[in-house]
Amino acid sequence: MNEITIQINGESRGCLSGILLTDLLQQLGFNPRLVAVEYNGEILHRQFWPETKIQSGDRLEVVTIVGGG
Repeated sequence: MNEITIQINGESRGCLSGILLTDLLQQLGFNPRLVAVEYNGEILHRQFWPETKIQSGDRLEVVTIVGGG
């Protein structure tokens, strides 16, 4: 697999071409149960994460969900 460049929270990052979103999140140290993901400008529902392959130029915003009151 080739390394590609993507944007994560506004920063350029390298990752493997075709990596699944769930694997990428784990690699980056995010707990998939505690984040929301915007994928190329659209909120991506959790059910689609396991089948979403990351492509060159993709833009991700990963937001950690914080509980509390």
